[in-house]
Amino acid sequence: MKWHDALNDYQLYLKIERGLSQNSITNYAYDIKKLISFLELHDMIISPIEIDHSAIQQFIYETSKNVNARSQARIISGLRSFFSYLVFEDYRKINPLDHIESPKTGRKLPDTLSLEDINNLIGAVELTREYNGVRIGERDRTILETLYSCGLRVSELTNLKISDLFFDEGFIKVTGKGDKQRFVPIGNSTQKYITIYKDEVRSKINVQKEFKDTLFLNHQGKQLTRAMIFTIIKRLAEKINLNKIISPHTFRHSFATHLLENGADLRAIQLMLGHESITTTEIYMHVDRSHLKEVLNKFHPRR
Repeated sequence: MKWHDALNDYQLYLKIERGLSQNSITNYAYDIKKLISFLELHDMIISPIEIDHSAIQQFIYETSKNVNARSQARIISGLRSFFSYLVFEDYRKINPLDHIESPKTGRKLPDTLSLEDINNLIGAVELTREYNGVRIGERDRTILETLYSCGLRVSELTNLKISDLFFDEGFIKVTGKGDKQRFVPIGNSTQKYITIYKDEVRSKINVQKEFKDTLFLNHQGKQLTRAMIFTIIKRLAEKINLNKIISPHTFRHSFATHLLENGADLRAIQLMLGHESITTTEIYMHVDRSHLKEVLNKFHPRR
């Protein structure tokens, strides 16, 4: 079995059997491609069936010199998953990563923004800003409002459809990881901004045929990329001299943290975020310990 054949089969398995999104599949394949390149660079002619613990260990050692523990753990996890697939399909007897331990990384707490930070970022958007006749300022404000008010992943935002808007019911339909769909409540103010953008800005764009139902578009009438959303947020952060490294995901973290701080139920937050396991959502319990103290003082019978 050749490496590229094994990788193609694995990616097909992730798509069909595991139901993962293309973004997740690309991430899984990334470190396997790095391993293939490493073997080619060192003239190591070993198939995925024959490769052993020592060759994997050498690869991990060489590629992990300049990365942190979390990145090293991701590399090991990605390779372990790939070889587990080969064992599952009876191509191999054992997983060469069985005796390779991942470094201890601890639990990384998500970065968050204060409500003041969010208001300042949204307030910094120039609503009259145009590009090739398209009012991208109005669009950018709507994007930030939607990210924060609905707690969306950046891919969920860029893939949002007009047909996913159920404003009469107060919900939007979101397609998350593994193409799993969920309904997320949306507030009246965000509905207002989306309606303004859709009716007054988007309606004047020459929309490409395949993006007729896509909500957020660039000036060419095409779907916005993830990189473009990052760029919009980075420019605004620089504009207000925000001394934090932020991304679209920071708005999602802030959404969950602010809900929790204001007394929202953890299970409800889990459903809105689309987390498969509530243990993923529980990380927000550690973001602001002062909230836990307030809960104790408010609800404990011997407070």
